[in-house]
Amino acid sequence: MTTRPYLLHALSPLHAGTGHAADVIDLPTARMKATGIPFVPGSSIKGVLRDARRSAADAGDGKLEAVFGPPTSNASDHAGALVVGDARLLALPVRSFRGTFAWTTSPLLLALARRDLEAAPAAPRVQDRGARVAPGSVCLHQGRLYLEDLDLPAAEAPEIAPWAALLAPLVSLEEDIFTKRLTVVDDETMAFLWETATQVDARVRIDARTRTVATGALWLEESLPPETLLVGLLAGDRSRKPGVDLKPEQVLDHALPGEQILQLGGKATVGRGRCRIVPVTGKGAAHARS
Repeated sequence: MTTRPYLLHALSPLHAGTGHAADVIDLPTARMKATGIPFVPGSSIKGVLRDARRSAADAGDGKLEAVFGPPTSNASDHAGALVVGDARLLALPVRSFRGTFAWTTSPLLLALARRDLEAAPAAPRVQDRGARVAPGSVCLHQGRLYLEDLDLPAAEAPEIAPWAALLAPLVSLEEDIFTKRLTVVDDETMAFLWETATQVDARVRIDARTRTVATGALWLEESLPPETLLVGLLAGDRSRKPGVDLKPEQVLDHALPGEQILQLGGKATVGRGRCRIVPVTGKGAAHARS
């Protein structure tokens, strides 16, 4: 089985929900049970990729079913050759007193990303020792970071630069706005931010007769804000569909041949979930955008 990392870049608020919750927020975003890290389920991403690849060209050659599996009615015929892993938070955009916002991550999130990103071993491990920024940051103000309501002592750190160099070509297609906004905070602060720095919107349903809010139709909905970065893994195996011969690399190329802009998660009709999905290959970001 061959694996290939992918970057998920939210271009509009992204709501990957878990249904109703007995909490202040009626429709929270999905979080991993043990860690609380926000994520987008791989099953959602796989369905969107399948729809994107469904076309007249795919209808007769059998590749669509070989890669993604047969329809539910024939699910026992064979397994699909593609495995889509969950997309886990890598960096959260957080309001900043300087620089407008900062792409904020932590040593834990970078360590988890390091396992998935093929090029990440070239980037150094980042220790959990306070807030740091890449050299030349526009978010640093007199040795401090002001993120949301947090006042954090911070300094430029050379070990952040390789991570910025790795991710910037995937995030900023033309002008590099990523490097000077990459910020690393300690794990506890990051856990606080991914709980409190998400986007929460009040939604209502209007009664058609009275033109006022319908009884009981006021709810709070949580989303990951635009510019959120998540990372996940695709895995390809050989085709199991009779008559269709695909190697693992061909399966991955068919599922995600290059950067695509797709709609993910719920609330698509109100503009939620517009995302870039970028395959990360050993050939670098230029290949990813082809």
